[in-house]
Order: sequence, then structure tokens, then C-alpha cells
Amino acid sequence: MSPSIVHRPDSQPLAISARVPDDQLAVKLADGRELTVPLSWFDWLINADPGQRADLAIIEDGRGIWRPGLDDGLSVAGLFGLTEDG
Repeated sequence: MSPSIVHRPDSQPLAISARVPDDQLAVKLADGRELTVPLSWFDWLINADPGQRADLAIIEDGRGIWRPGLDDGLSVAGLFGLTEDG
């Protein structure tokens, strides 16, 4: 039996990278999953120019995604509808 990556519901999802292909935000998670959500979820991001969309940083040990050029960001837990404390 080969090992597999399993998300533990008692742990917060952590991002290791994020990118903006077309009209989506794609976030790769530390547990191997990739979550893709529409940019339309984020008013501040849907109206950004391509340079601002590409300017991002993973912060707080993977708990957040920050867009320095827009001075705004989001929590990875929030993408899942979770609070920061689970």
C-alpha cells in the first residue's frame, strides 16, 4: 500500500504557492491539494491589472496570501469557509 496525503480536519490548510491564471486564483496547499476559485470572489482582485494580480506573497507560514501592490490579502482558511482557529 502506498502512502497518501490526507488532510486532517483539525489542522488549518496552508498555502505553499499561489498564482493567477486567467480569471482564477489557484492555491497549492502543503498537503498536496490545489484549490482554484474564481477571481470574482474578490472585488479588489478582479479589478486589478495583470501586474497587480501577479504580485503576491505567501505569508504567516502559509496561512495567508498577500498582494503587496494592492495592499490587501486573504486567509487560506477563509477560502475554505473556515475561521483561523478551525
